Amino acid sequence: MRRVLRYRNLIVRESVRMRNKTHGLLMEVGAEYNKKKLRGKKYFRELLDTVEDAPRSVINLPRITRSNLEIFQSLQKALKGALAKRPLLAERVARLTTIAGVGAVTALTWALEVGEPDRLGSIRKAVSYCGLCAAQDSSAGKDKRGPISKQRNKHLQSVLIEAAKLAPRWNPALAALHARELARGNRNRATLAVARRLVAYLLAVDKSGKEFVCPSAKELQSGKKSRSGKESESRSSAPDAA
Repeated sequence: MRRVLRYRNLIVRESVRMRNKTHGLLMEVGAEYNKKKLRGKKYFRELLDTVEDAPRSVINLPRITRSNLEIFQSLQKALKGALAKRPLLAERVARLTTIAGVGAVTALTWALEVGEPDRLGSIRKAVSYCGLCAAQDSSAGKDKRGPISKQRNKHLQSVLIEAAKLAPRWNPALAALHARELARGNRNRATLAVARRLVAYLLAVDKSGKEFVCPSAKELQSGKKSRSGKESESRSSAPDAA
């Protein structure tokens, strides 16, 4: 099933490329089309029949794209069918999708790639396994971060990064984290921060076996203020080194 899921992700990437290529070819020959209806089988066939004065190669390429989309749809059905035959896995995926911003594909990828969550041990190890950590070099009191690790599960890494780009739209806690990191001026680091938080959420739900309850942005902010207040109080009450 994991092989089918990986192949499905490959087909998705290729389908997007082929779909963009189709749009470019149709614009080159001056064909007018409805972008939203282009995925429809009947509309697609009628559109190609109306294209005039275009080389046969231009007509054949969109048809190839359409065949790839049909393969993708068949893979989606195969995954759903396999999931229905594995009630424990289906229950695990349903529990992971209680995290706002985590869809069925992300949850299924996590479950199949990670296997038993206890083997990861800690959030730090899970983040490292997903390839979401970077080498850090400290010199002259300054910290410099390198690129993210290449020793990782690349399939899980790509799915989590894509999920992290969309998750803040539905998850207020992740939206607050993304906004805070984005204020520092680096969009890629903001996305990585969200991806790491998603790993923490997924691992917590997977280990506990309980549905996820996401705190709101307001609760996170109040919790942050409370922690900072306690830290400042502990520093003020600490004896002087002298």
